[in-house]
Amino acid sequence: MVIIVIDGLTPSVFEAADTPAIRFLAEHGEYRRASSVFPSLTPVCLASISTGAYPDVHEIPHLVWWYRAEQRIVEYGSSFGAIRAAGFARSLRDTIVDLNAKHLSRNAETIHEALESAGLTTGAINITTYRGSHRHLPTIPGVPAVNGPKRFFFYSLYESDRTGAPMAVRNRALGSIDAYAAAVGRWLVTRDGFDVLVYYLPDFDYASHAFGPEGAREALARSDAAIAQLMDAAGGPDAFLTRYAVVLCSDHGQSVVGEVVRLDAGADLVTASNRAAMVYTQTPRAVAERLDAQPAAGLVVFEEDGRIVVRRDGDEDDALLDEVPDGHARAAAALRNPNAGEVLVSAAPGWEFLDLAGRHHLGGGSHGSLETADSEVPMLTVGLDAPPASITGIKQLVADHFGVTVRRAA
Repeated sequence: MVIIVIDGLTPSVFEAADTPAIRFLAEHGEYRRASSVFPSLTPVCLASISTGAYPDVHEIPHLVWWYRAEQRIVEYGSSFGAIRAAGFARSLRDTIVDLNAKHLSRNAETIHEALESAGLTTGAINITTYRGSHRHLPTIPGVPAVNGPKRFFFYSLYESDRTGAPMAVRNRALGSIDAYAAAVGRWLVTRDGFDVLVYYLPDFDYASHAFGPEGAREALARSDAAIAQLMDAAGGPDAFLTRYAVVLCSDHGQSVVGEVVRLDAGADLVTASNRAAMVYTQTPRAVAERLDAQPAAGLVVFEEDGRIVVRRDGDEDDALLDEVPDGHARAAAALRNPNAGEVLVSAAPGWEFLDLAGRHHLGGGSHGSLETADSEVPMLTVGLDAPPASITGIKQLVADHFGVTVRRAA
């Protein structure tokens, strides 16, 4: 099986795509619109794809969050400026190593852990949630070793095999990361080197942040070419589907940014990035009520007396979550993540929150909120059962295909 994740691809762009490899897969598979998780931010979403769990189980809460255990900020890469503001070396270690080694809950089992314990060979290219049982040394001295799947490739920094692939980060704006993935993927397919490959293509999201989702079609063509390279390596599209079942999806959607703001919660700690924010506070209701006056704050959720409270513009009604995909489950799971703030803020349509360094995507695209544009993803399956309704269903779909029992998310 090949699991293709095109970061940030919206259903509308997928459905209108005239790119040949994606169209071929769509013509041979079953498609639906599915939901992401909340916050609909890449580290949270990829952890849910990998573990089949919501954030209350895998415990990755946001792009930027307060690490209570160590009394410090964790910043996974909202922007280069945000990484510098949080501490460059610390942020890189958090993103590359500790997300998997320390932050990802041991109560959450990854696809790689589940399938390789059953004797299968799994692979991962560039995805940030990669935890497995095989030790991998870096290509650069001084960087810690990590535990990943048997076939493991991470932005040229970790490579389980010598493939001759070009440097991944040499020119991201022109698609060098997807090109690196294509070269590695071609090498693996040519050698029939895996049972399951997680094939992560992030360059569409990068372009979409700059130009908006409808302005990133050139980047989608490059992602399509990366998929076509897998097909060519297998002997062509028909031969590819004879050998592999396929899941093609994104991790979250994207929406256009028209206004930006630094979210103000008074004296309480705010961690914000893209279109989601968290407030760490001892007075959740008071914070939520103060946020009523801020137009950038859309849905504001907190927990009180064991129930989820939802506010928007001064109205308090949990039925507000009926207006967004899988709203009740996503909001509850996000709040019950032990690393989350006590108040979670989903940005109003068109708004984005400034990150630690004041960076934003004004005029481009962003994501993170509970709103439909950020939360719906294309979900296509080929040679498998019906596509799942949520990205949390991918792991179980894979397990069922191979007849493997997985640990249930608790």
